[in-house]
Amino acid sequence: MNRLSRISFIAAITAFVLVAPLCALAHPSSDIGLSGTKFTPSEIELHVGETTTLRLLASEGTHVIQSDDVGIPQTTIPPDQVTTIVVTPKKAGTFQVHCMATNGTEHTDMILTVKVLP
Repeated sequence: MNRLSRISFIAAITAFVLVAPLCALAHPSSDIGLSGTKFTPSEIELHVGETTTLRLLASEGTHVIQSDDVGIPQTTIPPDQVTTIVVTPKKAGTFQVHCMATNGTEHTDMILTVKVLP
């Protein structure tokens, strides 16, 4: 990632963190960054039956995720814009969400672990 892209990504994350609390939501949320070949954080916790908003921001490249276990529909996450997914997990467990993007083999190693608690 070049210097300008890095600065733009940091500015976007900062704006995201500052503005997000102003958007009062009736349910919890989780902010997830996608950078190169990793999710940050790489693990999140959700609760069965609790609606949660996932806010995803990719710093580079387009990513694709989906998980029937967690309730994430197939979603494309373009770079430099926030993608919002609302989920309500229906069963407890630990699930791995893999990036399904086909624009490089490194995406197959990109894993978000989702722990769904009772």
